Amino acid sequence: MSVDLDIELEKDVNDSTVEKSPDAGGVSLANPRVRRALQGAAAALVLLVGGLFFYYHWREGTDDAQVDGRITPIASKVYGRVERVLVEDNQAVKAGDPLVRIDPAGYQAAVDQARAMVSLAESEARAAGIEVPRVRENMASGTSSADAQLAAAEADLLRAQAAYDQARTADLAVAQANVERSRAGAKLAQSDLERFQPLAAKGEISKQQMDSARANADASASALRADEQRLAQARQYVEVSRAAFLAAQARVEQAKAAVRSAKSELRQVSIRGADVQAKLARVEQARAALRAAELQLSDTTISAPLDGVVTRKQVEAGQIVQPGQGLLVIVPLRDVWVTANFKETQLRNMRPGQKAYIEVDMYGKTFTGRVDSIAGATGARLSLLPPENATGNYVKVVQRIPVKILLDPIPQEEAILRPGMNVYATVVTK
Repeated sequence: MSVDLDIELEKDVNDSTVEKSPDAGGVSLANPRVRRALQGAAAALVLLVGGLFFYYHWREGTDDAQVDGRITPIASKVYGRVERVLVEDNQAVKAGDPLVRIDPAGYQAAVDQARAMVSLAESEARAAGIEVPRVRENMASGTSSADAQLAAAEADLLRAQAAYDQARTADLAVAQANVERSRAGAKLAQSDLERFQPLAAKGEISKQQMDSARANADASASALRADEQRLAQARQYVEVSRAAFLAAQARVEQAKAAVRSAKSELRQVSIRGADVQAKLARVEQARAALRAAELQLSDTTISAPLDGVVTRKQVEAGQIVQPGQGLLVIVPLRDVWVTANFKETQLRNMRPGQKAYIEVDMYGKTFTGRVDSIAGATGARLSLLPPENATGNYVKVVQRIPVKILLDPIPQEEAILRPGMNVYATVVTK
């Protein structure tokens, strides 16, 4: 740009027929020093314009920014008459400082009554716990004796069942098999005798063969009768064994009844133990009621939960307050940040962690900070009545999105930023 300017100037000088002399007060552009001065000024102007362009190109600013903070409303937890208000509007307080005192007389009486209930419940629990060990020992000895009798009766039952099972299975089966065998032998001998009788009458067999057949038939019949008697005895033994088995079962049931009786008496010990546990539970219940009463008593003194400044005091001595009723507000002046509402077109290159500058109108100073986060929706969408673009005529409006900026620590003697103050926020996007 400076070279072109020099060429144009030289052309003008060559075309002009008028030449100014130094004595006339004019300056000749043909002078090398003048040309160098003009070239330097042009270069400085180019550098200045380029620097300003790059400086402002990577900066986004907005005057729609305010100081924000955690405004903490203080409310009463209990009902009562305000006995004393210990702070005034705009007074600085520390965490734990008393703010308001409510008349504690009724809550102190409730604490005393709860303490008396704890003492009563503890004495009842001690009295119930003394009797349980002695009764448990007596019941345990009776239960052991009943268990021993049951074990003996069950052993007798097992022996009687074994004898009964053998009598009605093995012994009875052997006797029945012997009867069947003897019956078959007797039938065969009788058949042989009946065949030999016609033959003996015709003289076709000898008298000796006939006598032998008759004797064999008689012997088989006698053996059958003996086996039938043994079968009858086996059946009778089965009934005897069954009776012994049933008697053993009855003794077992009797022993079980004795055990159940002993255990039912032992359950009385458990019931007494449960009564002791119930009384101990009532002790814990009374202690919990005492803690609740003490907590309500402590709530009659309302203390500051954090450091800050008292604002909007709405309570006076003698006033009757309800649980949840707002009394005052505490604003922590050391825990503040800036909420800057940037246009959506300014957020293209904005990211958390970028450096920010905050110009405060009240002090005329600039403070530094960092971008903490960008809101998830525009301010219009988060408002009480968000726009409904589907109705009526639509006009496109550039929306603003809140950006939270955390300030670097500021010495208290240098500046105190209060929520609601207007500031100018600038974010360096590169």
